[in-house]
Amino acid sequence: MKTMNIKEELARVSVELFSSQGYAKTSVQQIVDAAGVTKGALYHYFNSKDDLLFDIYDRILTLQHRNLDEIIARGLPVEQTVRLVCEDVIVTSIEWIREGSVFFRSQHMLSPDRMEAVKIRRRQYGEVFGSLITRGREEGTFRNDIPTAVLVANFFANPHYLSFWYQPSGALSKHQVAKQLTDLYLAGLRPAPPEGSAE
Repeated sequence: MKTMNIKEELARVSVELFSSQGYAKTSVQQIVDAAGVTKGALYHYFNSKDDLLFDIYDRILTLQHRNLDEIIARGLPVEQTVRLVCEDVIVTSIEWIREGSVFFRSQHMLSPDRMEAVKIRRRQYGEVFGSLITRGREEGTFRNDIPTAVLVANFFANPHYLSFWYQPSGALSKHQVAKQLTDLYLAGLRPAPPEGSAE
């Protein structure tokens, strides 16, 4: 195995083992055996099994944050920007659905410092996403009767729940699901028509 691929192989077999037998029941020895490396090789890249679980989520969030920054940099109208961001979160969450499922099922077993790191990473993304919602509220594009924090949380319930119902081999493609969930979310963001007005 090429040295440059060892970290990727450790991450891959960790997901497989955590998925098939659970995080708590998977030992470091099983991981290195499955990857065909030594414990020394694992500890060169990861300090602990905790680090492997954290890395699974960090990879997903790093990708999504990079995409978020790139979409915002386009300078598009706020509703179009939010649409593209939401669709990206859904699509990437589906592409990494196995990894996401492993992480969300096992995150409560992370050490306190790693759990705090997860919260910080989530907060960083959520603050940028929330600034888009705030901008839309200020421009009159999005509703003002519900706090921004609630509107942000309302969207992120969607990608976190995907692994419970979405089947990649099913009838709906990842892009169809992304568009449908985003359509529903944006419909809920728009200001309600004044009472008595025609819809």
